[in-house]
Amino acid sequence: MPSLTAPAPARAAYLVWAAALAVYVVAVTGRTSLGVAGLQAAERFDISATTLSLFSVVQLAVYAAAQVPVGVLLDRIGSRTVLAAGALLLAAGQVMLAVVDTLPLALAARVLVGAGDATAFVSVLRLVPAWFPARRVPLLNQVTGLVGATGQILSAVPFMALLLAAGWTTAFTSLAALGVLLGTLAVVVVRDRPARERDSVQPVGTGPEVPPAAVAVPPRTRVPMRAVLREPGTWLGFFTHFVGLFPANTFTLLWGVPFLTAGQGLTPVAASTLLTVAALSGIVVGPVTGELTARHPLRRSWLVAGAVAATILGWASVLAASTPRPVWQLALLVVLLTVSATASNVGFDFARTFVPPARLGTATGLVNVGGFVASLISIYLVGLVLDLVRPDGDYMLDDFRLALSTQALVWAVGLTGFVLARRATRRRMAARGVVVPPVRDVVARILAERRDRS
Repeated sequence: MPSLTAPAPARAAYLVWAAALAVYVVAVTGRTSLGVAGLQAAERFDISATTLSLFSVVQLAVYAAAQVPVGVLLDRIGSRTVLAAGALLLAAGQVMLAVVDTLPLALAARVLVGAGDATAFVSVLRLVPAWFPARRVPLLNQVTGLVGATGQILSAVPFMALLLAAGWTTAFTSLAALGVLLGTLAVVVVRDRPARERDSVQPVGTGPEVPPAAVAVPPRTRVPMRAVLREPGTWLGFFTHFVGLFPANTFTLLWGVPFLTAGQGLTPVAASTLLTVAALSGIVVGPVTGELTARHPLRRSWLVAGAVAATILGWASVLAASTPRPVWQLALLVVLLTVSATASNVGFDFARTFVPPARLGTATGLVNVGGFVASLISIYLVGLVLDLVRPDGDYMLDDFRLALSTQALVWAVGLTGFVLARRATRRRMAARGVVVPPVRDVVARILAERRDRS
């Protein structure tokens, strides 16, 4: 009878991945904790909506600014060291936030949280192609994002319960302790690549969309930064992340709970439940998106465009109505936000397949900048409009309808960049001998094959 256990190398790969994922989950919990504690933060620091949005803006600005430097560090010293250092930074920020009661110190604490958070996701993504076969990388990247999203559940349920029961200081100190524990786990368990492959060339990408240059460059070869910046596929990944991630971040990091409670009239428990639904829906959406990405690498951009279009329609249907929406419609909205966030991860697959592996960390960091720059702009715009229309902070549904409509401006910028980068990438692919047939030709070929079989 064959053994049902995985071979030792596979077990080692999953162990390394799981340890790194645990650090990422804690980072997401820290990132989203202020989203569920927004009202308590406004009361604790006696601040307005615009100032409250500064917490997320500062954190995301630091996160975005750190991505390229973190990517360079990943290419030089590896994920293990970067993960451990980031977990300790995150813990320091949470301890500081737990004890301070003045706005400047609280903002400084969020700077530390943002810097620590900046290391987690890209570090895990850097590990995946080093430990797993290339064909499985798109799916595992999606599962990485999916598992990381459980940090949102931790902040929405146990963290919020602890916050309400034990208070601000205890809740945030507990997050700090968890960060220290997971940082230690990263040091003990995580390794940057399998021992037997540390000096070998790692294959990158799957399918005909992979430029030959991306496969031929060994991991330790020095690749100029300008080569990454000149690659249209890098910018396609950047704008994919830009346009896909910000709607979910705007909702989950700060304005979702206030919109659902003060705007839609839900209880805090019901609002937290919807955030949990958003995270749980990724259990289906993430693997499906990853598998489609792996099976149809030449159509990845269509997947992204479809997810963004569905999310725009979902928000439009909710914001167009002047009365609170039924729970099913709000649940559909949060599921669509998850679809959009999941599609944003396709941007990292663009980086993986178009950028030489020696610069994969740098390219991954640059792609990650896109979504978080868009997020901080969107979050700030929503807070700014709320302050302009309702300075006293007693928000009504119409206030949120107007404020959240500012997302259309960010979508316009992101989609413009996405379309231009996609065209440039297709031209570069054609120059390298990879021609993507139009969808109508593919459909016609499939229909013709079916007619021939019949």
